[in-house]
Order: sequence, then structure tokens, then C-alpha cells
Amino acid sequence: MAGTRQRGGGRRGRPTLEEVAARAGVGRGTVSRVINGSPKVSDRTRTAVQRAVAELGYVPNLAARALAGNRADAVALVIPEPETRLFAEPYFSDIIRGVGAALADTDLQLLLTLVRTTKERQRLADYLRAHRVDGVLLASVHADDPLPDLLDRIGMPAVLSGRRSADEPVPYVDADNLGGARAAVAHLLARGRRTVATITGPPTLYAARCRLDGYRDALRAAGREPAPDLVEAADFTEEGGRRAMRALLDRRPGLDAVFAASDVMAAGARRALRETGRRVPEDVALVGFDDSVIARHMDPPLTSVRQPTEEMGRVMARSLVEQIEGGRTGCGRPAPRPQLVLPTELVERRSTS
Repeated sequence: MAGTRQRGGGRRGRPTLEEVAARAGVGRGTVSRVINGSPKVSDRTRTAVQRAVAELGYVPNLAARALAGNRADAVALVIPEPETRLFAEPYFSDIIRGVGAALADTDLQLLLTLVRTTKERQRLADYLRAHRVDGVLLASVHADDPLPDLLDRIGMPAVLSGRRSADEPVPYVDADNLGGARAAVAHLLARGRRTVATITGPPTLYAARCRLDGYRDALRAAGREPAPDLVEAADFTEEGGRRAMRALLDRRPGLDAVFAASDVMAAGARRALRETGRRVPEDVALVGFDDSVIARHMDPPLTSVRQPTEEMGRVMARSLVEQIEGGRTGCGRPAPRPQLVLPTELVERRSTS
């Protein structure tokens, strides 16, 4: 049987690259090119090598390949947030799902890294300077985060989920936060709501600032000047949303609509409204952002701005792979540096009807 020759009565060791070459009738370098996906091989030769690989049961030594090619065959997904946010917010699980799906057909291993302290950030920086991975995906990037600039300086392929500012120089994939917030608030105004408040995210996140700007733009477009006492910042957590809602009600008990900058905060706002005897949507209409599973299972179901989070993860990963492969070709072509903004969509449910 092919691939089961024996030495001294015992089963031989794992097949070698040389044995595959001999079986296919080609040189060792040709086998290496086929295994590494090089286009500089004829279809006939590629078929012969692939047949020999299958017959001998050859398994490439990925560690040796990586060392020889000066690469790690791994990418890091870095989330600079505590575990509480990672597991509480569907946003992160959707990003991870999309990234994993895009990398499933590649040879790249995905490493999930949480950065919660200054020490962890320094340790990660040292790890990246040593090029222990081939590229980095960075989610939930804050305005003062130095990591994207470090990646740029050391020439590490990287793609951000979101941006630090409108002038972000590092490749990114983002959602239309500004347009989504405008649509949410315009919807509330079209429903006849007159006193529309908002619960914003942390101002260090560009996405949160864009959603606040969209809220203000929609009010001004309707001829209403935004009132500072109808704005309350929170931290994208449910408890933060509850506290923010209580603060808004203390200042403006007659408010009749709220745009929360995330579904998780909207869930917290819903708790506070219930605690104070207010009905949704009869007394206060409520809109969230993300269109996560939370929105569909709230009572009543939550009107929310859908951002294509899982698709963002897929596009991020595909863009990173293109950068990595572009850097390996050596053909003089610059690796693509995408800066993409994907559209959002308002999904209407009973929390505003």
C-alpha cells in the first residue's frame, strides 16, 4: 500500500518532502512551491504533487515553514477591554465570529488577546515587536490608544475595527455611526416625540462621538437645538445605561424618547424606565444601536440601528490577509490599506410604535 514502506520490520517515520518529490517526479523546490500555494507551477505539476502528498500522507511541518519563511502563521485579535465587556456585549462575539469565518480557509491561527492593564499592554507591545504574529486586528480602539501607531512604526500589517478619529491613518473597517444615529433620532421625531434624550458611549471612542454628533444633527435638521441636559454619557454597559437613564429622568422627568448608543445600554435604560413607572413606548420611546440579539428579546422588542458587525469582522480579516500576502509576494506592489465604512440600517420594532 502506498505510503506504508517499512524499515527493519517497523513502520517508517513521517514522509519527507524529498519522498514526495521523488514520488511526483519533480524537484524538492517544486513541491515546496505547490504546498505554499505558489502560482508559478503548472496545473499538471500541481496535480502530480498533490497526488503524491495524498498517497504518502505527507503533512507539512508548519513550524519549519514559518521559520523558513520568517513568518508566524498567526494573527492576533486584540481587544483592549475587560472580560465583563467582552462577554456582555454581542458586538465582540459577532466580530470574533466574522473574523473566524474569514480565516477558516487559511493557514493562519487566530490568537485572542485581551489588554486590560498597562503591564499587559507593554507585554503585548514587546510580543508584537518580536513579530510573533503576522498581523493584528484591533477592536474597540480608544482615542488615546498608542497601539495602532506602534503597529504602523514596526511595519506590522493591521486593521482596526472602528477609528480613533476622522483622520485615522491605520487601515480600518467601520460602520456608519453618524448616519445610523441620525436615522434613529429622525425616526423618533417622525413619531411625534418632542423631548428626545440620548445616552452616549465613552467620549474616548470615536464611534460614540459620531453617534452623539448624529443625534445632534438630526435635531438641528428638524429645527431643534440640542439641549445639554438631555445628554448623559455612560460606558456601553447595562448598569451604565440604567444609571444614565435615572440621571436623565432626574433632570428632565417629562422626556418622551431616548436614543441609547448601544442595545446593552438601552436594556439598562429600559430597567430604569420600568423602575420609575414609565411604559415603553407609551410614555417613553426607546431606540438602541447594534441590532443585537438583546434588541430582539427585550420587552417590548427594541427598535435599533443595525450595524453589520459580523460582516465587519469578515472584511477586517480578509483585508488583513491581503496585506500579509501582499507583503510576502515581493513583487513591489504595495499591500492594500483599506479604510472602509459599511452602511447601517434602522430596524423598527415595538419600542417606538
